[in-house]
Amino acid sequence: MRELPVLSDALTSEAETARADANRIDDETFFAAAAAVTAAFGDSTRRHIYLHAAGPDGTTASEVAKTFAIHANVARHHLDKLAAGGYLEVVLERAPSGAGRPSKRYRRSKGPLSLPALARPDELIVRLLVKTLSLLPAPIAERAAEEVGEEYGASLAAQMSPGDSQRSLHAAMLAVADALTAHGFAAHAESHDQTSTLVRDLCPFGNAAIEYPVLCAMDRGMVSGLLAGLCGDAVPINLRSRALGDAICESVAG
Repeated sequence: MRELPVLSDALTSEAETARADANRIDDETFFAAAAAVTAAFGDSTRRHIYLHAAGPDGTTASEVAKTFAIHANVARHHLDKLAAGGYLEVVLERAPSGAGRPSKRYRRSKGPLSLPALARPDELIVRLLVKTLSLLPAPIAERAAEEVGEEYGASLAAQMSPGDSQRSLHAAMLAVADALTAHGFAAHAESHDQTSTLVRDLCPFGNAAIEYPVLCAMDRGMVSGLLAGLCGDAVPINLRSRALGDAICESVAG
């Protein structure tokens, strides 16, 4: 039977490791945060749309299209990108008659718009999490991590597109890339012949993922949950990760 370390010793060791890593992660955290903000606000039209949506009543895609003289689909793309980054919240509104499909209204998120909101997860918490998972048999730990990630991804998809789960795989991958970037992955989507790929330039788990590759299962589950929620059906995901010995971190769908 495996012996468990004394809890106080484990906490002390992990706290010291987290402090030692603090200086190293500052630049990476800033890079991921800057990438997220640039992805959301790099377009001048989108910046003006955000300010428009920040009004007390929020806005809709049709209102944005009329105000900025753009196609409704373009307006919806800008609004969804801001929502995927967590800058706007989406609520459903039904017509007074109750008939027809509910429309989406976008409002500024209640949280602060700042770089610290995009910081990587606390290193100590991550290490304690994976040490707990390491006490389980590997297949069970991986399945548990993937299920947790999948549930979280599904909840994100519900916030991004409440009542609307019929996006194409390509459109969904773009939205997932935005959501992952907002969570510190600095991700972007690429399209190939028969597949769509999410490439991650950074991992918010840092070296913990190298030491405990079970975290990659949580990543895979998160992408699966997001895609299922945005596309309406489960999408097969093939994950490649540096933590697993691959040359790049990416999720291949299709």
